[in-house]
Amino acid sequence: MSEIIIAIDGYSSCGKSTLARALAAELTYVYIDSGAMYRAVTLFLEHGIRMDHKPSVDAALEQIHIDFQYGQEGLVTLLNGENVEEGIRSMAVAAKVSPVATIPEVRRALVRQQQALGRGKQIVMDGRDIGTVVFPHAELKIFLTASLEERVRRRSLQLLRKGLSVPDEEIRKNLLERDYIDSTRSDSPLMKAPDAVVLDNTNLTEEEQLLVTVILALTRKRRSIV
Repeated sequence: MSEIIIAIDGYSSCGKSTLARALAAELTYVYIDSGAMYRAVTLFLEHGIRMDHKPSVDAALEQIHIDFQYGQEGLVTLLNGENVEEGIRSMAVAAKVSPVATIPEVRRALVRQQQALGRGKQIVMDGRDIGTVVFPHAELKIFLTASLEERVRRRSLQLLRKGLSVPDEEIRKNLLERDYIDSTRSDSPLMKAPDAVVLDNTNLTEEEQLLVTVILALTRKRRSIV
């Protein structure tokens, strides 16, 4: 049976990462969090790098190495060997990551890294342009959706688990701003791939999400749509 690439796209806080992690574990695939990669670049560029100055950005990108590692708390993001999981999940990074993701040099650099990670297939990757740009020939593409209010609720819970209490209105504003920037950027905007399967995640439990997606993945594999 052939192995495949599974691409999951959708707006922020739709549950993409939760679903992708569970699916990868079920299939014994590797999970790649592309959003964490953009957050890691954002965190690095915050330290005195002029984001509107191409030579500075190019030089910074040459110094950035992003990797993932499983630890006691699950998958963590490493930036130049340092665990930056807490830093990249802050509201400060969340407020800047979408503008950073519009920088063509950043996108090209990370797309190259993401495509390299997928050469052996057997991966689940989630993000904004995985099924349209990074892996346009992925054997299974999913576009995940959820209502804005549900996305606000989930993001609030994520922050509370980290000991951060952020007003819902601030979270809602951040999500809407990110939606707009992600959807309207000129370089690989967020959009549904024509052959993606759309799943509304608003009312599904984590177990139901996993069941639906595993069935889709295994059905396509069994039919040898590769």
